[in-house]
Amino acid sequence: MQLTSAAGRVLIVAVTAVTAAALCAGSPAAVATPVRTSADVTATSHGPYARLQPLAELSARRLATADLVAAAKYGTGGPIDDPAREKQVLDAVARAAREADADPRDTVRVFRDQIEANKAVQRELFRRWDADPAKAPQERPDLAEVREEINRVNGELVRAIAASAGARTAPYCGGALAAATAHVRHTDHLDALHSLALERALRSVCTEAA
Repeated sequence: MQLTSAAGRVLIVAVTAVTAAALCAGSPAAVATPVRTSADVTATSHGPYARLQPLAELSARRLATADLVAAAKYGTGGPIDDPAREKQVLDAVARAAREADADPRDTVRVFRDQIEANKAVQRELFRRWDADPAKAPQERPDLAEVREEINRVNGELVRAIAASAGARTAPYCGGALAAATAHVRHTDHLDALHSLALERALRSVCTEAA
């Protein structure tokens, strides 16, 4: 079975070490990133993009779970698109945004992109595994446990969105976000698939000031 190492590292948090070892054996280092806490993200953010880098970091961490979700679903007949689950996530982040004094509409907009980016990775992995069955997962992560990790990241991401409101509406947002995204791509050694998906996940971060 071949999964990215970022996905394997998320397993350390989300599932047992035994499952992690089974999933990551022989996998290429296409996405190598340590699991970061929100404090770690903030502490390592420097420069004019300090408020935006946590969004890029957490988005990459959330995106790494796409590999695990794909592995859990592949061959089961379970669809990649799951409108009921998506609504559940969006309703939850809207509530969390209100509690964090963030704009629920902005937060939901960002999370729609996060979800679409995650599904784009899943679709591409399905395509690759269909083309080369030898690379398809032989072990399945527990989807419920993976979703617990996604929910944890969602909570941190909502707080990061709330904390970056000023930066997201500032004229420099686009350039600062691009710099933060490039930093994450370099630090986490993202492959082309996950790099493009990360850009998709962050597409709605910058907004015009009202």
